[in-house]
Amino acid sequence: MATTPRMKITYATLSADNEELQSSFDAALERARADLGKTYPMIIGDEERTSDDIFEDRSPIDREMVVSRFPKGTRQDVRDAINAARAAHPAWRNTPWRDRLAIMRRAADLISERQFDYAALMVLEVGKNRLEALGDVEETADLLRYYSDEFEKADGFVKPMGSLSAAARTRSVLRPYGVFAIISPFNFPMALAGGPAGGAMIAGNTVVLKPSSDAPLMGWKFGEAMRDAGLPPGVFNLVTGPGETVGAELQANQGIDGMVFTGSYEVGMKIQRNFTTNYPRPIITEMGGKNPAIVMRTADLEKAAEGVMRSAFGFDGQKCSANSRVYVDRTVAKDFVKKLVDRTRGITVGDPSRRDTWMGPVINQRSLDTFTDAVAEAKRDGGTVEIGGDADGTRGFYPTPTVVTGLPLAHRLFHDELFVPFLVVGEVDSLDQALHEANDTAYGLTAGIFSRDDAEVQRFLDTIQAGVVYVNRRAGATTGAWPGIQSFGGWKGSGSSGKSGLGPYYVQQFLREQSQTVITDEEPPIL
Repeated sequence: MATTPRMKITYATLSADNEELQSSFDAALERARADLGKTYPMIIGDEERTSDDIFEDRSPIDREMVVSRFPKGTRQDVRDAINAARAAHPAWRNTPWRDRLAIMRRAADLISERQFDYAALMVLEVGKNRLEALGDVEETADLLRYYSDEFEKADGFVKPMGSLSAAARTRSVLRPYGVFAIISPFNFPMALAGGPAGGAMIAGNTVVLKPSSDAPLMGWKFGEAMRDAGLPPGVFNLVTGPGETVGAELQANQGIDGMVFTGSYEVGMKIQRNFTTNYPRPIITEMGGKNPAIVMRTADLEKAAEGVMRSAFGFDGQKCSANSRVYVDRTVAKDFVKKLVDRTRGITVGDPSRRDTWMGPVINQRSLDTFTDAVAEAKRDGGTVEIGGDADGTRGFYPTPTVVTGLPLAHRLFHDELFVPFLVVGEVDSLDQALHEANDTAYGLTAGIFSRDDAEVQRFLDTIQAGVVYVNRRAGATTGAWPGIQSFGGWKGSGSSGKSGLGPYYVQQFLREQSQTVITDEEPPIL
């Protein structure tokens, strides 16, 4: 395994002009390509389960490239995984929490040590560029470290309470639920599998993970690190396969005590309705966004153009935090769009495994169709394609970064999440109008503003309806959260719990409170 160069890669890293880093990545890519096409098992208790019914995990870089093969899990496979998780839970729950944290921290160190190997596989599996993939892997490790640190700071979430009697001792204890299902997406295939799974396990729960069928290998690699760190069998289980079987059974099975889902609003709301049938069960959902940036006349337009470009087109706009709409003061709109187009023109689109490529493919044909349909709709309805609008599906799924102006602010493309590199820019006459438009959506995940007026900035912070907000951020107008730095979670249709990942209140969601009162001696009579 490669050793990570000293430079720490996060989503705010602007460049990696570092020969040691690039050479290490080249070597990791060679190792990754040597492993292409391998068949991996599901993880159910202490069993590595295979099947004759497999699916191919193909790369969006080149649809002829088979990255890995996995079994198509059945509903019985899910039931067996849930049974394994339930059997493992009492011992894991009763494991002293410091011992649980020691395993998680060892796993975090292994993930960091293997950062280049895991990131190289991620580039091939989902088409992230080098920096994005390295950031995804290191975020996974930092999530385990941060959540462990928070659990330790809270002393295991045991808090002495008051008493009405000298003979009574009362305390509040947060205790794990049991078994959590984790349904993870393709776009952060390790961090959004490992972060929720890690949080649940740190709290003393056991886990059944269903990774996206577009990125099962990264979920498996997370499990590999857990196993190598000494996690007992059954605490982490992985079942691969389609939502129609694996996902449906996870939702319906009463052996699941809680769930984490990251994905689309439509699927998330369906799970919300289906999951709590007999009695309430906790469900943590993160359901995307239609994230706005506001550019005021006082803004540094160079910084604004850079921040918008990075957030709109990083990983092809396939981030739930992607900047997909901009409201710019009419007096500076022309200058801003010119600067934005100039920066967008400098983006290198192509095979993201290459050093100089910044933007790779979207994940599949469906996403490429979404992009081409949006371009056609914008042209049909009077929009101007300032740059981009083209796509190449010859071997992979390659759109071009696209900026559209001239559409009415009420147009669908200002309101519906697309998850592709397609940015609409609209002109406004005031901050109040910009805030009204920004908030006029079912979503409320991230938002940003560029302004050098303190009063404008404060009004934005007081008024915007979003869980993650940024001001004058060149590294990303609406993207780039990191564990322990920016909590990441949405309001309204973007999230269900009001407690964010990456932040200090996340692990508590995998726990429920129990009040414990113990009488130590004979109580005095009640008068």
